[in-house]
Amino acid sequence: MINALRGMKDLTFEESERFVHIVTTAIGISKKYGYNYIETPILEESKLFKRSVGESSDIVGKEMYQFEDKGGNDVCMRPEGTAGVVRSFIQAKLDRRQNEKFKFYYYGPMFRYERPQKGRLREFHQFGCESFGEASVYEDFTIIQMIGDIFKALGIGYDLQINSLGCPTCMPPYRQNLINFLTECQDELCEDCNRRITTNPIRVLDCKNEKCQSLLTNSPKLINSLCDSCDGDFKKLVKLLKSENISYHIDSNLVRGLDYYSKTAFEFVSNNIGSQSAIAGGGRYDKLVEFLDGKSTPAVGFALGIERIMELVQMPEISREGYYIGAMKQEGVDALFSLASQKRATDKVTLEYAPKKLKAHLKGADRVNARYCAVVGEDEFKEQKVWVKDLIQKQESVINWSDF
Repeated sequence: MINALRGMKDLTFEESERFVHIVTTAIGISKKYGYNYIETPILEESKLFKRSVGESSDIVGKEMYQFEDKGGNDVCMRPEGTAGVVRSFIQAKLDRRQNEKFKFYYYGPMFRYERPQKGRLREFHQFGCESFGEASVYEDFTIIQMIGDIFKALGIGYDLQINSLGCPTCMPPYRQNLINFLTECQDELCEDCNRRITTNPIRVLDCKNEKCQSLLTNSPKLINSLCDSCDGDFKKLVKLLKSENISYHIDSNLVRGLDYYSKTAFEFVSNNIGSQSAIAGGGRYDKLVEFLDGKSTPAVGFALGIERIMELVQMPEISREGYYIGAMKQEGVDALFSLASQKRATDKVTLEYAPKKLKAHLKGADRVNARYCAVVGEDEFKEQKVWVKDLIQKQESVINWSDF
């Protein structure tokens, strides 16, 4: 027997229903906020993610599904969604339309080669949104508000964590202060953190090693060293959250796992999914379009992990819908198709090809959760009529085929 690869998982039955519910809910709310659908390829050039996510990141250094294709191209399965959307944005020359704003939503599979565990697979799915052309911190707040609306609609509780990652004005001096601090305690830091001191010291703040985290308690905090512009934006964000009664916690070590963030960074976390507590995250990335050879364009976005929240989602009560249509004799089966075609114009229809007794058809209607059970019996076939029972109202009627 051939099984799915380790870290890859089928979505079937109740899980697939839950998946579709999450996606359709998120799509519906993002559309209300003015977002339009974008689809980008699963396979991209590896350099796209090396330049955007960062070569020093664990994603690029350890987790990408990277290989050489038959044409000799260095390609990889996308490990996250933002870089592909930015690449598409630039390729379509939307970055040259400087006075316009663009909002996109997407969903689909991402791939990272890491140890599978609850809420973390090698093939996983994300829903995300990217907003281009709006530099105001009001857009940062609006995206946070939208994520809150999605989780509210799905019945998910969360804690919001926020931070500011500064900008090219305030980041360089902070970076040097952090290097000085880390150098003094580097003998006690893990191997990865020692490597990051020279490659990307900010990423040390994201280390999950408990000893490293304890050492970072007294590390310099960027939030205390922000320039006037970044400080003003962060204070404005906090004010907006308070004004809308959105609870939050400032986490000065929150840096996200990607190199392209600047200014606002945020995570939505849950205490109900074990150690993998982040269920959504994002922030502002004003330099990424320019860094990928586009014209300078402010941007902000987020992604939520669908597998991370599946167990937390409150599914709506399933109500009976549509028609189950069957026949009691073989001669009546051929008549079912025109009846089904009539009803499929407005309703869901399940068609049973095998002739059965009425009791068996009623059980079949129950199995597919149909509201109406419609059956063509021997007498109904002769008179060109159909027997219909409303399984909610418990009412029965006999209808002419032409009126069905």
